[in-house]
Amino acid sequence: MDRHTKLLNEFSRSKSQAELLNKMQKSRKAVAVNKHGTAGYTIKEGKNRGRVLKHLKKSSDNI
Repeated sequence: MDRHTKLLNEFSRSKSQAELLNKMQKSRKAVAVNKHGTAGYTIKEGKNRGRVLKHLKKSSDNI
């Protein structure tokens, strides 16, 4: 009987851990990218506030 108890306990533990990870993933908020026409992420706090990271800009050399 100990073998079955151990298997059931391991299954239950792994199932509850998977549910917890799933809840944590779903509760995570998305980053506001491309908001207000920017092509990157704008920093909201700190000394670099207002700075855009990974700003994608096309050059106008081909026009």
